[in-house]
Amino acid sequence: MNGLSLSLMIDLPASPEAFRDATWDDVAPYYERLATESLDGLDDVIEDWLATWSRLDTLVGEAGTLAMIAYTANTADSAAEQAYLRFSMDIFPRLEEQQVRLARRLIERGWTREDLETTLRRFRTDIEIFREANVARFSQIEELSASYQKITGGMSVDWDGESKTIPQLQPYLKDRDRGVRERAFRLGAQAYLDKRDELADLFDRMYALRTAVSREAGFSDFQQYCFQAKHRFDYSPADTARFHEAVQRTVTPAVARLMRHRQQKLGLDVLRPWDVGVDLDATTPLKPFADVGTFVGKARRIFSRVDQELGAQFGLMADEQLLDLESRPGKAPGGYCTDLAFRGRPFIFMNAVGVPDDVNTLVHEAGHCFHDFATHSLPFTWQRRTGHEAAELASMSMELLAMPYLVQPDGYYSPDDARVAWLEHLEDVLGALVHIASVDAFQAWIYTDPAGADRDARDAKWLTLRSEFEAGVDWTGLERERVSRWYRQLHIFELPFYYIEYGLAQLGALQVFRNAVQDAGNAVAAYKRFLSLGGTRPLPELYAAAGAKLVFDAETMAELVAFTEERIEALRAGAEAPFRGVVPA
Repeated sequence: MNGLSLSLMIDLPASPEAFRDATWDDVAPYYERLATESLDGLDDVIEDWLATWSRLDTLVGEAGTLAMIAYTANTADSAAEQAYLRFSMDIFPRLEEQQVRLARRLIERGWTREDLETTLRRFRTDIEIFREANVARFSQIEELSASYQKITGGMSVDWDGESKTIPQLQPYLKDRDRGVRERAFRLGAQAYLDKRDELADLFDRMYALRTAVSREAGFSDFQQYCFQAKHRFDYSPADTARFHEAVQRTVTPAVARLMRHRQQKLGLDVLRPWDVGVDLDATTPLKPFADVGTFVGKARRIFSRVDQELGAQFGLMADEQLLDLESRPGKAPGGYCTDLAFRGRPFIFMNAVGVPDDVNTLVHEAGHCFHDFATHSLPFTWQRRTGHEAAELASMSMELLAMPYLVQPDGYYSPDDARVAWLEHLEDVLGALVHIASVDAFQAWIYTDPAGADRDARDAKWLTLRSEFEAGVDWTGLERERVSRWYRQLHIFELPFYYIEYGLAQLGALQVFRNAVQDAGNAVAAYKRFLSLGGTRPLPELYAAAGAKLVFDAETMAELVAFTEERIEALRAGAEAPFRGVVPA
């Protein structure tokens, strides 16, 4: 190549801004050059070709990410919506086709490199399952996902003459007045029930498209397809079924014990769903912050207490305005961290309203950010990507590693309030495992049982599964409200089968937490080593680097449940911190 790099020969744009208004016709020539460029020569020719491909992916990817951020920030903005749909419906589905085309070139040459073994395995799988006919189907699914965002992002309720978004009801669910809690619960559920038929129509269409995708690719059902598409090389649908059973055997009884304790503390004859969020040991609901500036400022100090390098990284995000945290009308629900891949910066989106769950969400998403920072120095974009099981281990471990440092003056809470927040978080860990297992079991049923095509059957199955997994809360007369819960679970609509990862990661994070109870410094060091590996190792090796392992069996799960309950009991008895030997200054 006479010393001239391939990237210079192809003359890539200098920044993602060049693709901001691009159509596929603007993007396609760059990939066509990569698909036709000669790869004859030494290994450095292929490596330069890979580097160019990687750089191009990050340029186009960041342009699309910025469009997505703009749309979720204001779903009522029609221009932002059109830009988002242009990427999600036109550019990205066709880009996937080009990715497979380029991957096939590499695989057919038999080229390999040790630090790219997991990447090459993913490439082989993508080649095997790709079907050109599915490109249009995925484009249609993305359009339906945007419709879900628009419907749910536009939801609001009347609260004493004031319009409230659904996230803005959260503080009322923690009110000491039971009537206020019930009213907030019913209003939030009714907002989704009012849109039930519209959302069911959306899901019917998504279901049909996804079923067609799996059949086109030669799979018996969409679950089998997803396991390959998500590169789940280290566990199977049978393993997830074992996970569901283990949760029912070990976590469901533990949550029932928590609910009995809650019922007794509140002095209630029966515990209703609007009683599960109120703080038991606080006379007024915890208010960790009053404004976003305080929210961010204290987060900087908390992460610096965990590790100076991590604190500096979060500070960089704050300084560069890579945080969109407050709830507002028109903003899409939920929260996420996304990667601005070209510049090597993460971005956090969430709907903060001043409740403890906001603190958990920010710390969780920051864990993803630290993962992005740690992997950006890896040579190729594919090495920086991990499966969701590893990504969520990064975020959920950070939730627990940051716990001791939530106390003032650096943190959000007085010592007494911190103990309440710690208790709530550990109780939520157990409750979340039950929810995760039921959501994953629900999705498995939808896509493997023909009845999953029927909207009424889906609602009925949700009620059955929730009654099997949940215990200790009386839902009598609230069947419709209970059904509404799955309609607000955006993963089921937009990211099918992306949920078991939370469960596996939560159990991994509990192991990291258990290590930190004994030696916080070593646990953080192991956590950072895990982050730095990105996606360069198989999943079990990534977990091992963090000091954890994948858990599907009831025996290991029971040990972790017992450990969590032990910590809960210690905090109830007045323990000063979640970690023995760590007393926040």
